[in-house]
Amino acid sequence: MARLNQILVVGAFTLLALAGCDGAQEASTPKTSPSQIPAATAVSTSDKAASPASYAELLSVVTNTKAAVQTGNFAKAKTEFDKFETAWKKVEDGIKKKSPKSYDAVEETAEKVMA
Repeated sequence: MARLNQILVVGAFTLLALAGCDGAQEASTPKTSPSQIPAATAVSTSDKAASPASYAELLSVVTNTKAAVQTGNFAKAKTEFDKFETAWKKVEDGIKKKSPKSYDAVEETAEKVMA
């Protein structure tokens, strides 16, 4: 149980760090209106970065799972962590591009938690 708790804490900090990295990039990016972007360089919807709500959803899954583990409610922890894959799919491509090492760490940690 202590090992699972450590894994969840590391995962939560990794997600927070990655969400913070995303915000810093947005703050330094000059704002442009859609009319200023040439059609040839427009980004398709599937290539856009995950929304902050996606990161919040993932953080919620990790936080709820951790809380359930700390209270010894492993059935609830499993139910909460079953939501991880859905939340992770929304952000994993962006994280993989920005920080491959963090992406690998989250993937490995998630596999350990599921096992």
